[in-house]
Amino acid sequence: MILVITPEVSFQNEAEIINQLFQEGLDLLHIRKPMFIREEMKSFLDHIDEKFYAQLVLHGFYDMGKEYPITRFHFREADRLAGGFKSYANEYIISTSVHDIETFNALGKEWEYAFASPVFPSISKKGYGEQSAVMEDLKHRTNHDVKLIALGGINENNISKVFENGADGAAILGGIWESGEPVHSFKKCREKIIDHSV
Repeated sequence: MILVITPEVSFQNEAEIINQLFQEGLDLLHIRKPMFIREEMKSFLDHIDEKFYAQLVLHGFYDMGKEYPITRFHFREADRLAGGFKSYANEYIISTSVHDIETFNALGKEWEYAFASPVFPSISKKGYGEQSAVMEDLKHRTNHDVKLIALGGINENNISKVFENGADGAAILGGIWESGEPVHSFKKCREKIIDHSV
């Protein structure tokens, strides 16, 4: 399972690239645009092919799930702790983020998956994750009701390692958008996953 997270700031031809990523086998796209106002989000969604809406995950603007056939919402750690997800848990597919295996192991069944990060030093946030032990701690996972999605510093050169260490999927941000060739980089990552599962 491969997920891609959008860059925070708009990327040239971003919607076109996203449609191509889905055509190449992208499982889910997390739309994380904290600076967007409502009209910008609507415009962004309108440029993505409708047939991929079921594979979009919103990081906000949750009410747009009523305007668009989007049923997946992601809640940050702070929102999870504040209980902001509870009114959505029965009707929608929800995911969240954690930064240590103990927190992951304590998650309830209402969560379909959680990002566990950072597994490698971040590509998009320089210096972030250099002292992280998340990858090493994956072996202490006891929660198998929630899928574990590795995040942080993942690219075509190391994506196989997260699956070898027990992750159910990988989420990629900088490894795609900062590569210079997002679609090509995604295809390379996907090839590694296919090779690994054979």
